[in-house]
Amino acid sequence: MGGTLFKQVEEKNRAALLKQQILNLYILGGDTSITELSKALMVSVPTVTKFLGELIEEGFVYDFGKQSNVGGRQPNIYGLNPHAGYFVGVELRKDTVRLAAINFKAQVVANHEERYLVSGNSLESIDRLCGVIRAFIARQNLAKKKILAIGVSISGRVNTESGYSYSYFFVEEQPLVQLLEERLGYTVYIENDTRAATYGEYMSGVGDNVKTMLYVNASWGLGLGMVIDGKLFYGKSGFSGEYGHFPMFDNEVICRCGKRGCLETGASGSAVHRIFLERLGEGRISMLSDRFKNGEEITLEDILAAVLKEDVLAIEIMESVGHTLGKALAGLINMFNPELIVLGGTLATTRDCLMLPVKSAINKYSLRMVSKDTEIKFSKLGESAGVVGACLLARGKSLHLL
Repeated sequence: MGGTLFKQVEEKNRAALLKQQILNLYILGGDTSITELSKALMVSVPTVTKFLGELIEEGFVYDFGKQSNVGGRQPNIYGLNPHAGYFVGVELRKDTVRLAAINFKAQVVANHEERYLVSGNSLESIDRLCGVIRAFIARQNLAKKKILAIGVSISGRVNTESGYSYSYFFVEEQPLVQLLEERLGYTVYIENDTRAATYGEYMSGVGDNVKTMLYVNASWGLGLGMVIDGKLFYGKSGFSGEYGHFPMFDNEVICRCGKRGCLETGASGSAVHRIFLERLGEGRISMLSDRFKNGEEITLEDILAAVLKEDVLAIEIMESVGHTLGKALAGLINMFNPELIVLGGTLATTRDCLMLPVKSAINKYSLRMVSKDTEIKFSKLGESAGVVGACLLARGKSLHLL
């Protein structure tokens, strides 16, 4: 009796694993035929047909019919059913919140951004965020049962396993995930913003199935996401990627972490902003000089817009920051020997004004034998990388594929 029960449990686990593998192959490789699935899984065609049929009955897989090729017998092509469900992504940025929704096939069906300021670690702030999320979902006219999970991307220290965010919304000693699920009524996953952007770029951007990819989130702060051997790297406590707080300088600039000399103080959006205002205070000339003299606020976005308008001072500072970032990336290349480095975040909007000094510094400071096979590309998803990544992580975790 016991042996029979054990065998039934074993068969059930094997079936669940095989179905997960089928879904994972569709996620990574796209639509395909039963024969191709059989070869990829090294499982017989009848077995694949059986479990594929179950996935179709469950609504996760769809039969797209005959392949439109020339000559020979045309096989049926199967793939993820886009209408099986939806995943919502939420990305908390410096002073806005971005929201998106993808269908089961990872096609973006909605994308929205609005002003939002985190008002400290309070339940009121969490309630306000939940109101924004509920309003977004309501506008999409999606049935509650069709939303399978919500992914929330937050900067700072986030432990995805425990559900805690230690930089924002750390209240009442309850996991943020629990607080959000109680208010929203959906399964919720949280992730560090850079790691979410890394996953978004890896799955739907320029990642292209590389084994080792580094994603540099050069925004107000500086974060690093790592894909090693095809998997997101978290570290022991889930806090990996705090690259901006690498002790790089002997300067007396206090970082937002409270320490001095962090890389972020010389290679980030906050560094661009601080240095630009310092230069204006020293009497340097810019198209923003009059606004500075009149006491008007000058934002990072204003400075980046000035870069694109060929403002000499703004370009000079961007080149300096880009060189510093490139020198720091040279160290990562020597350490990881990555196939691909992706430049993302707000500073990446300046394109060549960032890329050229970054590449110049890498060429100067990296080991040629190590760096010659490393490609450096801009993010394909751009400002949407984080929120799309949050959606994709919610899908991957819901399907137990991560």
